[in-house]
Amino acid sequence: MEKEQVIRQLRAQLHVNGHIIGASVGSGMTAKLATLGGADFLMVLSAGKYRIMGRSSFASYFCYGNNNEQVMEMGTREIFPVVRNRIPLLFGIMATDPTIQMYDYLNQIKTNGFSGIVNFPTVSLIDGNFRIALEQEGNTYNREIATIRLANHIGLLTMAFVTNREEAEKMLNAGADVICIHLGLTKGGLLGAKKFISLGEAKNLMNDIFAVCKQKNPDAIRMIYAGPATTLSDMHYLYKNTDCQGYIGGSTFDRIPIETSVLETVKAFKHHSEPSSDNPVHQLIDRNRGKGNVVDSIRQYIEAHYMEPIQLGDIALIAHMSPTYLSSRFKKEIGVSFTNYLLDYRMGKAKELLKNRLISCKESACKVGYGDYIQFSKMFKKHVGLSPKDYQAMYNNH
Repeated sequence: MEKEQVIRQLRAQLHVNGHIIGASVGSGMTAKLATLGGADFLMVLSAGKYRIMGRSSFASYFCYGNNNEQVMEMGTREIFPVVRNRIPLLFGIMATDPTIQMYDYLNQIKTNGFSGIVNFPTVSLIDGNFRIALEQEGNTYNREIATIRLANHIGLLTMAFVTNREEAEKMLNAGADVICIHLGLTKGGLLGAKKFISLGEAKNLMNDIFAVCKQKNPDAIRMIYAGPATTLSDMHYLYKNTDCQGYIGGSTFDRIPIETSVLETVKAFKHHSEPSSDNPVHQLIDRNRGKGNVVDSIRQYIEAHYMEPIQLGDIALIAHMSPTYLSSRFKKEIGVSFTNYLLDYRMGKAKELLKNRLISCKESACKVGYGDYIQFSKMFKKHVGLSPKDYQAMYNNH
């Protein structure tokens, strides 16, 4: 697909659906399923191939193979044949590859049917003495910026992985069509990152970088990649509290579903039982037995019961944990306290309700778990800066 056509499609999705979804795929099967699931574009990264092999995404930073050759092979022989040009494919290019002439290689990428590029593996994820040594040899982030600029010149869609304001500003100056904040390796599952930033930290970073995007080029699409955001709850929180316009999943859309499905299916056959229930209360009990993350289960419980009274002490009893420990664990993983997270979620729901002129402020309060309207009004004004009536009037006057 031509760049202009892809951008038109992405903007149409933003207008109609409110956000866009990208998938970093490591095999023809995940590419086919992600396309059927409604992904707006696919990224072919060497990290995806290593994930399917049972390795960490960081394997793409080691000398196990030539990144650009792997991506070209995977894209042209495995991905294209199963998606048949029904969806844009972005090529994960290693801009510091000394074996290619970049202008010629970008034209080859375009000729082979890729709609665009993304700078991966990116130097921005490397730090310390190794980063210093790489830059002394000329392997710098500036080469990735130059590649984005050159790709724009020949008509390829350009997505830039960035990790801070400075990188975002430089990529915007180079003409990047999409700015994607890489939040680090994906948490969760057997191979997931054991160290990751909290959702609160991710939110602050996103607001910082997206402010630069909106100032320098409001037309640049704003997205994030993985890190601590691996569930719908994560993205609901980040969409409500930032100017994010889309999410790209790697492990979220291939490794974690495969781990979960294969593990649960084999266990079910082994023990002659059905997979565990999706009931949030059951999940809280299961999480205490080592089956996943209790914090994720708490957030799912909030999503299902936010309109009812919720006490952390009750949840702690169900999960057989102390309230103090559970509170500490929640804040450590999410970056905000349980109370503030619940408040943020309820106020986000209240704002959605108040945009509807057919519902009263008092009804909105009841629907988000506040029986006392005065208390609701006080908390809403403190959180949003306007009273519920003023907030509703602001939207109804547009």
